[in-house]
Amino acid sequence: MIAPVLPTYNRAPLEFTSGEGAWLTTTDGTRYLDLGAGIAVNALGHANPDLVATITEQAGKLWHVSNLYKIPQQERLAQALVDATFADTVFFTNSGTEATELAVKMVRKYWYEKGQPDRVEIVTFDGSFHGRSSAAIAASGGEKMIKGFGPLLPGFTRLAWGDMAALKAAVTETTAAVMLEPIVGEGGIKVWPDAELKEIRALCDATGALLVLDEVQCGMGRTGTLFYHEQAGITPDIMTVAKGIGGGFPLGAVLATENAASGMVAGTHGSTYGGNPLGCAVGGKVMEIVADPAFLAEVRRKSGLFRQGLEALVAAHPDVFEGVRGEGLMLGLKCKVAPADVVKAGYGEQVLTVPAAENVVRLLPPLNIPDADIAEALARLDRAASAVAKAA
Repeated sequence: MIAPVLPTYNRAPLEFTSGEGAWLTTTDGTRYLDLGAGIAVNALGHANPDLVATITEQAGKLWHVSNLYKIPQQERLAQALVDATFADTVFFTNSGTEATELAVKMVRKYWYEKGQPDRVEIVTFDGSFHGRSSAAIAASGGEKMIKGFGPLLPGFTRLAWGDMAALKAAVTETTAAVMLEPIVGEGGIKVWPDAELKEIRALCDATGALLVLDEVQCGMGRTGTLFYHEQAGITPDIMTVAKGIGGGFPLGAVLATENAASGMVAGTHGSTYGGNPLGCAVGGKVMEIVADPAFLAEVRRKSGLFRQGLEALVAAHPDVFEGVRGEGLMLGLKCKVAPADVVKAGYGEQVLTVPAAENVVRLLPPLNIPDADIAEALARLDRAASAVAKAA
């Protein structure tokens, strides 16, 4: 008999009833150190007092009115994002998947309005993850994503990740856009080198193709800058954002230049819930905190501390780990064993991690995780690795 909740997840036998900072508490009172943060969503930890106060105040006033009317909270958050980034305009969604859908529509409408309706091909990369909608799985590919869900939406050319020669051959004056994650998340915490991101930007400029960056997982301060592409010294034409922007409240966004968004006029896109007063009030508070240069400097300091400890962990357990990947507080342990074994051993030490492709375990703690919790996390990961080695 099928479960009341559609069984599309292999869920761990853990039930959490409360959280505080980087910690979660189960129904029996056991505390777990959360290095997953809801897969990079709880950027400011659980039950953050600033976010609790903001959502409580707004909930007592107005939750939802729909986009038929002006929404001051939405306009303030959009302005904050425009002021802090390359973008000229923002559309708010409920998730990263919805942001991907709009990004694809925006690209194709752009070329339609330019008098090139057949210029629809978007170049993407194997191992990427842009969501689970029809457009997103067609963009990502991969048997697990697409098997049984055909026919796929056409108009995507998928290349091997990091194959710059193939990319240069594929992107021509008929290419609509290149879409990529500057740091691949689900695909195994792989970082595009700055030099290659610059090459990709130059290739798009030379051919007229739009550059779409998916910073759903690596954005909103996770790498020590507000968005990761800043570190490469480039800007996209369109960017998808979600996860950390709501601090745990469902919220996403598409940021774009005026040029890239020029085809999106009244009636071309919409969302019933996207950008409602409640979501944008919380997003505004997250933005206020995370965009602060002092906060981002602390993320960089904490990431250095954490990475140093992880490098020592790898050295101490050479039969379990191969190396450390990632940037900022978007880190991965490349494993010599099955990542599931490391994750499961972590449950035994009351520490939560997230598996990824390429034998990687993801570490995505809250951006404001205290130094003491970083030290505790390293100790628990050390004990978990010892347990894995002993069981081998």
